[in-house]
Amino acid sequence: MGTITAELIEQKRDERGRKITSEAERGALIAAYAQSGLTQKAFAKREGIKFCTFTSWLQQRRRVAPTIKSSSGMRFAEVTLPDQDEWSGLEVQLPDGTRIRGRSAAEVAKVAGILRREARC
Repeated sequence: MGTITAELIEQKRDERGRKITSEAERGALIAAYAQSGLTQKAFAKREGIKFCTFTSWLQQRRRVAPTIKSSSGMRFAEVTLPDQDEWSGLEVQLPDGTRIRGRSAAEVAKVAGILRREARC
C-alpha cells in the first residue's frame, strides 16, 4: 500500500477570524462569476463566500472601474422622449427622485424591476 502525503494550507485570517482574500483573488473570483452564467447568490454559495461580501466586492469593482461590461449581453439604446407638454404616457417617480416613463405599465414595471435588482445588497 502506498503512502499518501497531504499538506494543509490555512488561509490567512484577520483578528476577528474572517478570511482575508487578496485583491488578485477577488479579481479572479469576479472574472469567474462573469463567465459562470450563475446568479450572484448561486456563485457566492458555490464558492463558499457570504453573499453580501461578494456583492460588496462587485460594488467596489464597479466604483473603481465603471466601464466593466455586463456579462448578460445587455445593450442600451438612446431614447428621445417628446417634450413634457407632449407626453401622453405613464410616468412614475421613485422615492429617490428617479423618474421612469413608458407607454405602458408593463414597460415601467420592467424598468423598475431592473433598477430594484441592481440596488439590492
